[in-house]
Amino acid sequence: MEKRELGTSGIKVIPFCFGGNVFGWTADEQTSVNLLNAFVDSGFDFIDTADVYSTWVPGNKGGDSETIIGNWLKKTGKRNNVIIATKVGKPMGPDKKGLSKAYITRAVEDSLKRLQTDYIDLYQSHDDDKDTPLAETLETFTDMIKQGKVRAIGASNYGAERLKEALDVSKQNGFTAFQSLQPEYNLYARAAYEQELEPVCLKYNLGVISYYSLASGFLTGKYRSENDLSKSKRGQGIKKYLNDRGLGILNALDKVAKENNTTPAAIALAWVIARSGITAPIASATSIKQLDEITQAARLNLSKEDIELLNTASEY
Repeated sequence: MEKRELGTSGIKVIPFCFGGNVFGWTADEQTSVNLLNAFVDSGFDFIDTADVYSTWVPGNKGGDSETIIGNWLKKTGKRNNVIIATKVGKPMGPDKKGLSKAYITRAVEDSLKRLQTDYIDLYQSHDDDKDTPLAETLETFTDMIKQGKVRAIGASNYGAERLKEALDVSKQNGFTAFQSLQPEYNLYARAAYEQELEPVCLKYNLGVISYYSLASGFLTGKYRSENDLSKSKRGQGIKKYLNDRGLGILNALDKVAKENNTTPAAIALAWVIARSGITAPIASATSIKQLDEITQAARLNLSKEDIELLNTASEY
């Protein structure tokens, strides 16, 4: 599997990123450890998490995913085998949110402590903070890099204009610049990324790590009618995909999966990987079987005909 560089950061990764949002949520600590071991033992190296994972679970305080990853790193000694991406900015408490200098300085130490490491490979703004000047945020990130606490920075959930503005601010002030963007992108949700964000990413040579790469599980083919929505905790979020276009995409995935002797999930991710400018799609799993299925995507080479069929089915 050939590695891809995150922007111009010098950081290279296998083009598949394991989503750590499930650690401490739908995967308990032991399951998470088993998944992480299987992931790395299969030759993969890129893990994405966030400080806010998973505050939405009753009893969790946030930092749960980072803590599980940190315990695993300490126990296995595999820090040099992986690229760790985490995020800052989403609310962790009443006075713990945003991208001010004071908060980032505090939050990065908390993440380092939970991850039990002295550096973060990719530190990302989880959300655009319109209340904090971009210069303040980017200067703070620059200081983190100078101190060796962070190797590269990225943005998540930024609009195209705001992303360009941030890149200009870095250039004008000699600050470190975002090396990556984390947008929503999958076979169903194509328009926002392709029309607005992709041109910026290609122009500035940013790495792209897509989230919801399987449309919350819809593109696995598990949900084909409203009766299927009760199959998981995420089921109700799938309803919006159950229309003619969504079902047409599933039919195309079924066809291409059969021809390639794999699953619709692997094909959906392979389609993202094949897109020019994409570094790696993010996808999560809660069992070794699921993990084996989705990581096949990085080893698939879709034909021009396969991609054309999927493009046509998912036209917007």
